[in-house]
Amino acid sequence: MHSSVFECRVGCGACCIVVSINSPLPGMPHGKPAGIRCLHLTQENHCSLFNSPERPQVCSSLKPMKDMCGETNEEAFHILSVMEILTDPYRKS
Repeated sequence: MHSSVFECRVGCGACCIVVSINSPLPGMPHGKPAGIRCLHLTQENHCSLFNSPERPQVCSSLKPMKDMCGETNEEAFHILSVMEILTDPYRKS
């Protein structure tokens, strides 16, 4: 798969749900576990911290790519779920 940068799909939110975040977030001082919806994700799956200085660096630095986002929201959830499992430091081989 070729990694090309492109725009987020409006209303997807996969990276704000599927991915674990190990750094503190406003309202989530211990980060966000994988599979848990971020407190800052609106009902429409928009980040309420997007233009805020409170937005964590880890979120700001994550850029959408076809390899990560796929062609559909469902594909993004699947790809990110697999990536989350494969990069889990507590995963048993």
